[in-house]
Amino acid sequence: MVTISPFQALRPEAQLAKSVASRPYDVLNSKEAKVEAQGNPNSFLHITKSEIGLSETTDIHSQEVYDKAKENLTAFISRNILFRESKPCYYIYRLTMDGRSQAGLVCGSSVNDYENGLIKKHEFTRPEKEQDRINHIKTTGAQTGNVFLAYRNVEAIDAVINGWMKEKNPQYDFIAEDGIQHSIWIVSDDETIEHITHLFKTEVPATYIADGHHRAASAAKVKTALGDNQTANAGFFLTTLFPSNQLAIMDYNRLVVDLNGLTEEVLLKKISEHFTVEKVNEPYRPGSIHQFGLYLSKQWYKLTAKAGSFNEKDPIGVLDISILQQNMLEPVLGIKDQRTDKRIDFVGGIRGLGELEKRVDSGEMALAISLYPVSIEQLFAVADSGEVMPPKSTWFEPKLRDGLLTHLID
Repeated sequence: MVTISPFQALRPEAQLAKSVASRPYDVLNSKEAKVEAQGNPNSFLHITKSEIGLSETTDIHSQEVYDKAKENLTAFISRNILFRESKPCYYIYRLTMDGRSQAGLVCGSSVNDYENGLIKKHEFTRPEKEQDRINHIKTTGAQTGNVFLAYRNVEAIDAVINGWMKEKNPQYDFIAEDGIQHSIWIVSDDETIEHITHLFKTEVPATYIADGHHRAASAAKVKTALGDNQTANAGFFLTTLFPSNQLAIMDYNRLVVDLNGLTEEVLLKKISEHFTVEKVNEPYRPGSIHQFGLYLSKQWYKLTAKAGSFNEKDPIGVLDISILQQNMLEPVLGIKDQRTDKRIDFVGGIRGLGELEKRVDSGEMALAISLYPVSIEQLFAVADSGEVMPPKSTWFEPKLRDGLLTHLID
């Protein structure tokens, strides 16, 4: 069973929340972050992407960048943009997009749980990305990035969270420029805090990282590096826990630069060995698992994986991304490793099928493939098996904003 803890969040004054809140550091490059923060001295990007305040020639992984983040964080506190909660609390964070809401519990999750496999992973991490967050956490003394965790929903937990949202007013409630509504409630009642902690300890056997593998790994390594000098806060890392029945995973589609030397006729013939191929008259978004869309020379095709082209009993092999890799990307298009091959690119479903058409029609890419989204149960099955998902498997929307709730480890 999992261990969670309330914490004293570093957070903005209510009237400043919208201007402070920023998109996650890892969905923006430095140039995009600089544009987004332009004219907004309260943007949390000044802390998570602090290179935007330095020379463009600055190495974004230099100590100068992390020192600048610490300087800016200190300035935000001294300017009363951010303040620290007077007591440890839980927080409820509700995201609303296109009329659909999901509400999660913001808390500290145990590093020991992460190290002991009670917080389950499904992705590999890259050492250089880990080191970046390690340096940022150690220098600033803060976990600024939220790890998005999922758990199989428990009715008693749902009742507490829903009841609190119904009876209390949110501390923050605003609509960001992308149309997503962000609402946050503070759970400060000691009895309710104790009850929530107990429910997770007794009713939730495991949580699953949906987004934030590098942030979680970095928090664990910082705790280890601190050794005897660590505080109790360093034993926990900033997470938001969402019940699985509220989550929606979007499609994560593929684009390929060329046809691997094949003509279109030969390509389609080879694809038809493992897929039925049907022409369709409009952009094709798969309606169920084992179906795919193919866009080639201004024509959409519906592909359906043939029986025998995958193993239903293998939690990895049954995934559509695996079926695509084993039956088309590698044998037909010559793409052996989607993690490293420069001939393939990825587009989250939030951008729509029009983005696929645009990039193929422009000549930048030769073909596009639309996929059916991975289900949350498929993700759980892979994590439970101890395996990892194929690269670029899941795209979660909407995303949490940085800066609204920060976890200090000092």
